[in-house]
Amino acid sequence: MAAEQAWRTANGGAIAEPACTDPVVLDLWHAIGAVNETFEVQHTELLGQPLAYRIDAGGTPQVRRHGGPGDGGALPARIAYGYVWCSLGTPANELFPIPEYEEEDRRNLNAASIGVHVSAPRAIENFLDLGHFPFVHTDILGVEPHTEVREYRVEVSEDNREIVATNCMFYQPKAAATSEAGADVEYVYRVPHPFCSVLYKSSPLDPERMDVIALFCQPLDEQRTRAHMLLSILDEGSEDRDIRAFQQMIFGQDKPILENQFPKKLPLDPRAETPIRADKSAIFYRRWLSDLGLTYGVVPAAS
Repeated sequence: MAAEQAWRTANGGAIAEPACTDPVVLDLWHAIGAVNETFEVQHTELLGQPLAYRIDAGGTPQVRRHGGPGDGGALPARIAYGYVWCSLGTPANELFPIPEYEEEDRRNLNAASIGVHVSAPRAIENFLDLGHFPFVHTDILGVEPHTEVREYRVEVSEDNREIVATNCMFYQPKAAATSEAGADVEYVYRVPHPFCSVLYKSSPLDPERMDVIALFCQPLDEQRTRAHMLLSILDEGSEDRDIRAFQQMIFGQDKPILENQFPKKLPLDPRAETPIRADKSAIFYRRWLSDLGLTYGVVPAAS
C-alpha cells in the first residue's frame, strides 16, 4: 500500500483520505478537544490520523496515534486556553498568545466543538467575513439596510507570523448574549495560525475593553473540520448555558452556508473567486497561506 494511504477506515477496509505530507501543517499545534470534556480516553482524528487522548491524574495531556502504522506512538501534547493541543510533527515551543485569557475577571469557556464538512482554511475565511452578517445572521449580527462594510485596515506582522485586521466597524442589533440594544460594534481580527483566528469585539459591559472569541479549527482531513470555539468575555450575570447557546446559534447559521461552498478546499489563486472590498481580510489570508507554502486543505495557486 502506498505511503500516502497509510491507514484504512474500519468499515470494510475502505481506503481513507491520504495522510498529510505538508510539513507546514504537520509541525503546527492543533486543538483536538476541550479539557472540561476530557473525563476519560477520547478518540478523534487529526490530518487523517486517528488519535486517542486523555489527561492523566497529574493533569498532563497524553496523545497517541490510534490505529494504522505507528499505533500507540506518543505525540507532543500540551494544554492551552482550555483545550488539549497536539502535533504530528515537531512543533514550536510556544503557542500564539491570548493574554486576555489570563485576566482574572473574564469568563473563559468552550462555547462549542462542532463538526463541519469543509476544510479548515474555508472555515477560517468565513470567520473573517464581515459582509455576511446582515444576510446570514439577520437581526442579530447585522440587519438591512446596514449592509456596507466600511473601510478597514489589514496588515501582516513584520515577522510574518500573523495577520491583523483593525478599524472594523459594523452595526449589530444584538452583538452578544448580554446586548440590550443595537450598536456600532468594533472588531479586531487576528490570524496567528493557519487554522486559528482570534476575534476581539466591543464589550457591551466595558467600553475600554473587548470580548474575545477564538476559533481553533481541527483539520480532521482536507475536507472535514472540527471547529472549537473559545470565549473569553466580560460577563458577570449570564449563565454559561445561555452564553454557549448564543454562540452555537450563530455557528449553526454559518454551518449550512459553509458546507454548500465549492470547492471544499480554499482556492488560493486570487482569480478563483471574485473579491470585493469586504474580502480584504480573506485576500490577505489566502496570500499569507501561499507565502507560508501551505498545501493542505487548499487549492494552491497556479505557478
